[in-house]
Amino acid sequence: MLIFQRIATFFVGFAFCFCGLFMGSGFDSTIRYKQTIKDIPIYENTINTAVPQTEFYNYINDFFSTPSADGKVKKAIVIGYDGCRADTLQHLSADNESGINAVMAESDSQAFLTYCGGVNYPYINTQNTSTAPGWCAMLTGVWADKNLVDQNHIIKSDDYPTVLTSLVESKTIDASAFYVSWSGHFADSDATYISEKNYCETNNINVNFVTAADHAGTKQNVLNDLAKTDCSDFIFSIFESPDHEGHNDVFSPYNENFKNGFLNVDKIGYDIFNAVKARPTYENEDWLIIITADHGGNCFGHGNMTIMERMTFIVSNKELLK
Repeated sequence: MLIFQRIATFFVGFAFCFCGLFMGSGFDSTIRYKQTIKDIPIYENTINTAVPQTEFYNYINDFFSTPSADGKVKKAIVIGYDGCRADTLQHLSADNESGINAVMAESDSQAFLTYCGGVNYPYINTQNTSTAPGWCAMLTGVWADKNLVDQNHIIKSDDYPTVLTSLVESKTIDASAFYVSWSGHFADSDATYISEKNYCETNNINVNFVTAADHAGTKQNVLNDLAKTDCSDFIFSIFESPDHEGHNDVFSPYNENFKNGFLNVDKIGYDIFNAVKARPTYENEDWLIIITADHGGNCFGHGNMTIMERMTFIVSNKELLK
């Protein structure tokens, strides 16, 4: 069955590649995509040297496991731009209220390419380039061959807890929070993290799983957390507008609706960045701030093998890629 799934993935991906190579405006060629990525100045690596998105897990663990040199309290926040293509960052210069621009203005900032799908382009991906597999690979530090999430609507293996839970359970941090609006994360009966959510609640592990009605509600939940003096040590949030606009229209930065979806979520990132900086205790805290994506998209969707779906990115206020 797995072989047939891989063959089906290959042919569907080929169809999407064909669409990208030969369709008109709103659709993208691989050649144009690669050139655009090269022309975006903030990326410190290339498509060929893109980092597996599973490394995100290690970045978070390493940050919290290393004491701050000046004794400050360590905190981290992740602002996820669901479905945001890596080449969409070509539009950054036109938007002053940009979360990515704000993070990149920090002295030790860094932006680099990552990849989803289990292996880097051009090899045939080993798991879907979709929401649940992408975020789960990042949060568990392993691909679907271990965490079992190779597509949406699959419950994650209990053998690989997310970094949200492992950091609290090991007492490395006191509390973490997971803020989303898509019910497929931990609200549905077959949601990716429903088993882990139940485990944390049963065992009084201080991980707060919160689902809002929309990404405006998710933003407010994050801001409410940041407004607390004892805010969560690690906040992981996901915002949906690039993904929504892609599915409603076309996943392409040359599509005005998709571009606006990115600008909308990047404004949310800007507001959250400023909320972190505005904390009364900020000067006594050592914050890691990351903006990232779970997958890209091509034509009307994602899940397949094109480069437009495979490339993701990490933007950080601290150097992560050595």
